[in-house]
Formats: sequence, structure tokens, C-alpha cells
Amino acid sequence: MFTHIERLRPAALPATSPCLAGFGAALPAELRPSADIDLQLGKPSGWLEAACGVASRHVAASHETQESLAAEAARAALCDAGLALEDIGLLLFGASVGRQPIPATAALVKRELGGGQLAFPAYDVNATCLSTMVALDLATLQIAAGRVKHVLVVTSEIASRALPWSDAPETAGLFGDGAAAFVVSAPGAPSGEGARFGGFHMETYAGGYEACTLAAGGTGIDFHRDPEAFARNAYFRMDGKALYRITAAALPGFLDRLLAKAGLRRDDIDLVVPHQASPHALTHIIRRGGFAPDRVFDRVRTIGNQVAASIPVALCLARAEGRVRPGMRILLVGTSAGVSLAGAILET
Repeated sequence: MFTHIERLRPAALPATSPCLAGFGAALPAELRPSADIDLQLGKPSGWLEAACGVASRHVAASHETQESLAAEAARAALCDAGLALEDIGLLLFGASVGRQPIPATAALVKRELGGGQLAFPAYDVNATCLSTMVALDLATLQIAAGRVKHVLVVTSEIASRALPWSDAPETAGLFGDGAAAFVVSAPGAPSGEGARFGGFHMETYAGGYEACTLAAGGTGIDFHRDPEAFARNAYFRMDGKALYRITAAALPGFLDRLLAKAGLRRDDIDLVVPHQASPHALTHIIRRGGFAPDRVFDRVRTIGNQVAASIPVALCLARAEGRVRPGMRILLVGTSAGVSLAGAILET
């Protein structure tokens, strides 16, 4: 049983804010230790963990597809909310990399759930690592506009693909696979009781566009004209130093603006659930963000960076571990390629 936290300060979010009425997560069965990868790379035991800070990560097997993990998480969220797929008015799929460029992965997830003949719309949202956060914000806007009562927000990432193991293993070692889902419901609707979501704020600093890329697969490189360039750019690339410079400069002011928008101070936040980008990034959030370490939920060492699934999976884990209790204010915050920063408030 959750224990209630007595609150003497008024709620930052109005009672009319949409709620996260259902939570669900799905992780691949295999948890691959860094020590096993050391053997594959011909490195001494402990090398990869020392290089990237991640001790283990979930890795999808051949039968665990992006859509099957997404559907597993979505079914768990629907069950948690006490709803059926027929109750949903919109499905938003948020991921940095979908199954393929066309069509949208959301349609495949809908079909995987058995909803291929249902009429409600389904489409993708891509803000790289912040895709699910943006999808949650769009879900609340759709509900506030009166278009739907229940939105299913789903994320699933197979981040263990296209990694630069040959020339940047310290980057490749950061990433793992996972999926999560949320049912976002209108207040007063059946299942419309849960953690209120709001206070969303996002900023983009496009000067960092080249700092984090997967360049092949779009219109930038034509495979038929230059297959060698396409192949070279079919691997994920990241300039960690450039990303750090941008986020280090932007994060404190960004957090000030986000909290001011919600009418809150740092001391009002009971728990921070950040993007599990890397152990170094979480240390940075604690130091530059002004939050006590015991208020920051940190599992990156054991699950790795799951890209757009990172914040949602971390939130589900925090809830399962009893870190999310009634009466709390939770800050969801992260960064993404581009470079963008985004955050939102949950009130439980």
C-alpha cells in the first residue's frame, strides 16, 4: 500500500488536468552484462563498464520485435487503467527510430494489439529521446480539446541496433532495449483517476543538430546513388562532448523556466525521473540541476539508455519499486538529439 504524503502547499496542476490512468512496461528477457561484451570485443573484464558506466542492458531477441514489445507494454497499461482497446480514441507511438520510414509504426502497433479493424487514429511522434514526452503533451491537448477521452501513448525502442561497436564501443555500450505505455484519460472519465500530467515545457537549440545522428535512411543520402556513403552512415554517431557543452549551458535556465511555468521551486519536487542517458548525464543533472541525489531516480547502470523509452520505463520502474506515492510532485526531464530539452510535472 502507498502511504499518503501530507501536502501543505497547493497543487501546481489544476484538477481538470488529464491523468495517467494506466502504466505498463515491457523489457526483453535477455539482460546482457558488460562483462560478456568485453569477451566479444577482446577486452579485459570490466573494460566496457569502466568506459561507459553501464553494467548491463536488456537486448531484444529475434522473436522480440519493436511492435511485440510495444503491444506487451500497451496491454499492461490498458489492464492497469481497467480499459479495453475499444475505449481508446487515439494511439500515439513515440520513438526515435521506428520499424521503417514508411508507414508509421503506430499502425503496426495497433494491428499487433488486435485493433486493425478499429477506426480510431494512430500515428507516430518523433522527437528522438523526448518522443514519449511530446506524445504525452499532445495527448493532453487532444483531451483538453474534447476530441477524445482516452489516449494510448506507446513507446518501444530497439536501440541495440546500428551501434558503432567497431569504432566507438564506449558509446555503443550505453544503449539497451525496452518499451512502455500509458493510458492518458480525461478527468471524470472512467479510469480518469491517476497522476495528473501537465506543466510541459520544451526548448530546442538547433546548433547541436550534428552532435547526435543516424544519417542513413532518410532523404539526405540516396542509397541508389551512393550505397557506400549510405552504409557508412547506417551507424549511430554521437559527439558526447558537444552534447555536454550544450546541455550544461542550457539546463539550469531551462529548469528555472519549466518550474516557473508550473509555479514551483526545486524544493517542491519530491522525485526527479530523468532520461537515463548515461551515468555521466545523471551526475550532471544532479550537479547542475540543483536536486539532491536521493531525489533523482537512477537505473541507467543496470538498464542503459533506452532512448525514447528511457523516461517512461524509468517512471514505471519507480512506480513498481514504491518510489511513486500519493501526494507527490514528480519532475520528468530529459534531453534529445537536435538538441532539445523537455520536462513535465506529474502530481500523484
